[in-house]
Order: sequence, then structure tokens, then C-alpha cells
Amino acid sequence: MKGCCIMANQYAKTGNAGIIHLVLRLVSSIVILGITAFLTPGFAINGLWPLVFGAVILAVLDYLALRFLNLNASPFGRGISGFILAAVIIYVTQFFVPGYSVSYFGAIVGALVYGIVDAVIPGEGM
Repeated sequence: MKGCCIMANQYAKTGNAGIIHLVLRLVSSIVILGITAFLTPGFAINGLWPLVFGAVILAVLDYLALRFLNLNASPFGRGISGFILAAVIIYVTQFFVPGYSVSYFGAIVGALVYGIVDAVIPGEGM
């Protein structure tokens, strides 16, 4: 989830010149979230639009956590606090996106899987 705040900050700094970069990061986030949901038991995203909106909501919640709590929701970048925050953000997203559902266990495993997939796929998904 480390890339979402980077994504928002870079967009704010570059303005219109960074639109293509922002879109590429969003696509990367969507792919990472889709892979995470596919590989994680107890985590389901039913359709393309819930996947897109889920990626956007994850980015917004991560940005807000960084802004107000000064914590980066990265499962590997901030130790246990980042891991727990990543799991909470994954879990809370289901309340904003219809078609996105995750159990407590799915959110915990999903945070781990998301961190691994995010590290493997280039482009810093979240």
C-alpha cells in the first residue's frame, strides 16, 4: 500500500503532466488488488467496477492514514503497525464498495499477500 500516498503526492506535485503516471499507477493497483483477492481465502471482489473502486478507496484510505496518523500502511515498510493498518484498510474498504467482501482472516492474509504482490509487480501499486 506504499504507492497510494506516493501516487497522490506525485499527482499533486506534477499536475496535468502526471496524469499518465497516475493512470498507470491506478492500473497497477487494480492488478495487484485483483491478484490479492484471487489468492486470498475469505477475500472476494465480484466484478470489474468493485475492483476499480476498491483500488481507489484503498488509495484514499491509505492517504488519509498517512495524512492524519502519519503511518504508512505498508505490510513490510512499517513493521507490525503498518501490517495491522494495511489489514484494517483492506477490511474497511468493504463498507464503501459493493461487491467487495473480506473476512477478518482474509484481511490479515490479504495484507500479507498484497505486500508480496506489490513488491513483485513493478510500478508500486498502493
